[in-house]
Amino acid sequence: MIPQEIIRQKRNGAILSAADIDGFIGALARDELAESQIGAFAMAVWFRGMTREETVALTLAMARSGDTLSWEGIGRPIADKHSTGGVGDNVSLMLAPIAAACGLAVPMISGRGLGHTGGTLDKLESIPGYGITPDAARFRKVVDEVGCAIIGQTGALAPADGKLYAVRDVTATVDSVPLITASILSKKLAAGLQTLVLDVKIGSGAFMTSQEEAETLARSLVDVANGGGVKTSALITDMNQPLADAAGNVVELQNCLDFLKGNKAGTRLETVVFAFAAEMLVQAGIAANAAEAEGRAREALASGKAAQIFGRMVHALGGPADLLERPDRYLVAAPVQKPVLAAADGWLGSCDARAIGMSVIDLGGGRRRPQDKIDHRVGFSDLLPLGTKVRKGDRIATVHAADEAGAEKAVADLSASYHLVDTAPAVTPVIISRI
Repeated sequence: MIPQEIIRQKRNGAILSAADIDGFIGALARDELAESQIGAFAMAVWFRGMTREETVALTLAMARSGDTLSWEGIGRPIADKHSTGGVGDNVSLMLAPIAAACGLAVPMISGRGLGHTGGTLDKLESIPGYGITPDAARFRKVVDEVGCAIIGQTGALAPADGKLYAVRDVTATVDSVPLITASILSKKLAAGLQTLVLDVKIGSGAFMTSQEEAETLARSLVDVANGGGVKTSALITDMNQPLADAAGNVVELQNCLDFLKGNKAGTRLETVVFAFAAEMLVQAGIAANAAEAEGRAREALASGKAAQIFGRMVHALGGPADLLERPDRYLVAAPVQKPVLAAADGWLGSCDARAIGMSVIDLGGGRRRPQDKIDHRVGFSDLLPLGTKVRKGDRIATVHAADEAGAEKAVADLSASYHLVDTAPAVTPVIISRI
């Protein structure tokens, strides 16, 4: 394998063989390539793209670059879900225990916040003692005994992805559909999944802002995952407003606990959680159709079984045994809380969801640099959904801040993020399409 020859072929628009791709990624994983060669390869792919077959080969090569997980003997279908990222998107926290309560095994390997979007791991680290990097034996034990475990990626799982992404991040090649596809799916294939559902976000709070972009990425992910042997589908969902009524870490954890206690009925968040639960159960053959699957998921929530599984998962991974019963003892609140009030009568017509995510970062709830520590306490709660009629002085959100200055700025920023209109607006459905 001569790296520069593979780079030249892709630069010139050739279709690479699976053997060439496998050789290049193997050399990358073994640290046998110069950073300039990795960057040149990424740029060639960015300009020339890849066929479905090339992207499958790239994904499989990256998945095989490190350890792979085996779930032999678990006795339940192995399923997972992945989101492309949004604001107030804490679906995974509720979906994993609901799916486990319905008979799935859910080994969910999640990530930290990226850009303006929140990260599942950051939210879970709001829980004292919760270990996001258990060893493989403990990970398997929790999935086997509890039904689900939400953890972070280890360096041994698809290490070629981490090395390639680090170069993409500094060479303006992050936004390549084949490279995004391989990055997401290599970790999922290495995790030994049988089925996968994908949440591809679209809108002001998403990385994909147009339907065409979202559908292109969703089709690539679905085609490649199925080509790699994992039964996969995707839902394109709206991210033109925060999904939950909270955005931050502790506040989204509290939102999760409220959801599991049945206190978020009728919300857009509930619609998304049950849509993905139904998708997972039908794919795995546990339910015959979406209606039956949603019914089973709703029963898992209403009976308290999903909440019980979440609590057991938290405790099994090092967190407190009584988080659901005594959350105030463990979830540390921000010292300053201020309401955000409507400036006039009207309807909440639109908002800049990305700006809301950036406001959370500005409060300290996200990272500007990878090494930054975050303040889990800060963020927004009580966010009203678009289409809500308000009067001047009504609360449209609550700011949670570390100090008065941060709170005042966040109040002003959030107020500027919302646009009031004089007539009831049409609100985009939260589930847009299925791929």
